[in-house]
Amino acid sequence: MSDSPTDTPRQGSARIRGLEQVDRLSVPLPHGTEVTTRVERMASGGRRIPQGVVGRVVRAHDGGFDVQIVGVGEVWFAREELVPRRMGQVNFARRREAAWSALTPCVVLETRVGSHAWGLANENSDVDVRGVFALPLPWTFGLVEAPMDLVSADGSTTYWEVRKTVEQALRADPNTLETLFVPGATAKDVLGEWLLAERGAFVSKAIFGSFGRYAMSQLDKLTRSQRLAEHRDLLLEWLCEDPAPDLDEVAKRLAAVSPRTAPSQQDALLAAKTYVKQLYRSLWDQGLLTANDFAALTAYARGGGQRPPSARELRPKNAYNLLRLVATATGWLRTGEPTFEATGALKARLLDIKAGRVPLEDVLRDAEAMAPDLEAAHRESRLPEHPDYERADRLLRRVGDEVARRWVLKEPGPLGRDAPEAPAMEWRDSE
Repeated sequence: MSDSPTDTPRQGSARIRGLEQVDRLSVPLPHGTEVTTRVERMASGGRRIPQGVVGRVVRAHDGGFDVQIVGVGEVWFAREELVPRRMGQVNFARRREAAWSALTPCVVLETRVGSHAWGLANENSDVDVRGVFALPLPWTFGLVEAPMDLVSADGSTTYWEVRKTVEQALRADPNTLETLFVPGATAKDVLGEWLLAERGAFVSKAIFGSFGRYAMSQLDKLTRSQRLAEHRDLLLEWLCEDPAPDLDEVAKRLAAVSPRTAPSQQDALLAAKTYVKQLYRSLWDQGLLTANDFAALTAYARGGGQRPPSARELRPKNAYNLLRLVATATGWLRTGEPTFEATGALKARLLDIKAGRVPLEDVLRDAEAMAPDLEAAHRESRLPEHPDYERADRLLRRVGDEVARRWVLKEPGPLGRDAPEAPAMEWRDSE
């Protein structure tokens, strides 16, 4: 909800109460929160990290947080040494923590996913959990928008509301289908049992696009980003020249050194300009630029802001997950049954990719070699063309009826007598 003034028919100007007196040092800092440092810190190797640097929270431990800082790595800060970068994040963090505390008793299904489910975990692998929760009936009324996701502070656990889960599954969302179909999915309530019993309604040939074609396209983008990132420092070096080259000149130079082939010189220049725009947009998102434009990128470069390629672009984890999706889609389309655990030669290859021992260009070649099998599996698949929408609709109505019944009859439990109190909308006159 916004805290901007809102006109009402009877009261005139009013606003939602709650953020005017927020202490930025006391709000939670969930995984992924952009933060600004309040102190100077010396990193390993004697590198000075000045006050006011922007980073992202990676994990919480020992009363503080590991913060990922571009060009430096992970650095630990105490809680009082960090503030959220944007006020909107304060609101987000408070809502997320409150929703987690109130609604985790309403979880009806839980699954361990990720590398542990795929047979690709090692001693350093995180334990990732996803699942489903139901909203108590009072949470579905009123003006306050109910949360559709619950996320733990460290980001390792995510639960989706029942309706959102069904809608995602009908779109063949890979994360949702994995949550419902991976061996070991545990129903914590009869509502969870109903979801597992009806999960077949969500399966269709749509997984060809959501798993296979999606993975292929993302692998191609990842490889192109990797190639262009090799020239990032060179591009920033050009911007330090006197006078600094403009966007057209930078694109011309970049197109000349890029290893990516293009149908024409015009296409090569367009691709180079697109990369430059992606670069300054990425740096802006990370809080490293004063504006989302080429001028701010030039100022950043001339201020000594050269950085190595973004870890997000070069992480082998991205590539091995995408290749795994292609294999999963092929097997599911061909046999009609999902297999999430990798075995044999595929497992060995995925572990090599995960460890960074396989160049991204080779990963793309692997995916291209798998493409004919994926296409053939799609053509020959006996899976239905579309999910069973009517069956999914009946499931949602059954869940809704059961949630209402427990609340009306005040049955014991988090969806009945012991349901958490729904958040109330508070208003005050703006005068």
